[in-house]
Amino acid sequence: MTTHLALLRGINVSGHSMIKMEALKTTLEAIGFQNVQTYIQSGNVFVDTEEENPAAVGFKIKQEIFKAFGHEVPVVVIGSTDLEACFKNNPFLKEIDIDTKKLYVAFISTTLQSNSMNDLKISQFKPDEASIDGNRIFIKYAVGAGKTRFDQKYIEKKLNVIATIRNWNTVTQLLKMYE
Repeated sequence: MTTHLALLRGINVSGHSMIKMEALKTTLEAIGFQNVQTYIQSGNVFVDTEEENPAAVGFKIKQEIFKAFGHEVPVVVIGSTDLEACFKNNPFLKEIDIDTKKLYVAFISTTLQSNSMNDLKISQFKPDEASIDGNRIFIKYAVGAGKTRFDQKYIEKKLNVIATIRNWNTVTQLLKMYE
């Protein structure tokens, strides 16, 4: 059995794409996922399955959400090593007196190329900062996620990927749940 973490994008936000986590849990168990566990209403779902391919797991979850709830929901599936890498590779954690409330991680559907940072043109969003690490973008917002144009929609458009962003507190909690 492999434990996967499915990160659903854009559910239960401002009354759009509403899905109750208990209903989602029941739906995913009905199609064979085991030990389904959710964390907060924003769409963080742990599932156990014989399927090892994260993309296949994400596709199955996406299909089932559409069938059961009628919502087209992008899904990025990661493993515990992805979360562990967040702590090991986040360059902003090395800063003295870092305010972790300003730290976010964008999880990307595919591994990014080294030139992807140029495509993002992050300098136009200063003082916000970002750093690419494989299939993650570490973000440090100067003011906050709600007051920037450097968001998931921008990242998706510039890099032609699926992205979903989690704040640092959520990333921390998800790793604890994996352990």
